[in-house]
Amino acid sequence: MSKFYVIATPIGNLGDITLRAIETLKNVDLILCEDTRVTKKLLSKYNVSKPTMSYHAQSKLAKTDKIFELLESGKDLALVSDAGTPGISDPGALLVSQIKNSSRQGLAEVQVIPIPGVSAVITALSTSGLPTHEFTFLGFLPHKKGRETLFKEIALSERTMVFYESPHRILKTLESLVKFCPDKKVCVARELTKIYEEFKLGAPKEVLEYFLKNKDKQRGEFTVIVA
Repeated sequence: MSKFYVIATPIGNLGDITLRAIETLKNVDLILCEDTRVTKKLLSKYNVSKPTMSYHAQSKLAKTDKIFELLESGKDLALVSDAGTPGISDPGALLVSQIKNSSRQGLAEVQVIPIPGVSAVITALSTSGLPTHEFTFLGFLPHKKGRETLFKEIALSERTMVFYESPHRILKTLESLVKFCPDKKVCVARELTKIYEEFKLGAPKEVLEYFLKNKDKQRGEFTVIVA
């Protein structure tokens, strides 16, 4: 029976990978990567010398067919993203769904195995200082259509809301939170586990003013928590 491992990798600090993840990467036949150049830095650090193949949002159907053929022939594969847990706001979710729901002969026997590890959502929540007993993860917010409606939903929600944001839209997002959620608390987690890791907690207006005054802080990867 073929095995398909979904392996969480570090979101910044390469030391955050688990021993089980390293062992699994060393034993599979092929590693599917969002970007092979990024993954090879991780593999090199831990002396993993296994072949890699790219799999991302733009991958064509022929690549999926190739993956299916490898699984049907008895090969064990691993799926990793550039950072964090594959399938969470990540194209790997589609591949896992296709494997689990495929009617192709042979794929029904494939065992899909999670190798848990780092997730930016949980990492940010655990140190935000905001309520974590109930939360809703929104992934990346839409760029245009439905964006205002979503902020209205965030304003009305009694649960903690978490989402990812890019450096190009973080100020616009904070402006929307000031407009729709002026009385809520916001925590912006930036560059988690990296050298410039930072948490900024406060009212939306306070957090916006901070990032407006500190333009160098507008770079990086953001996880935003609203409660």
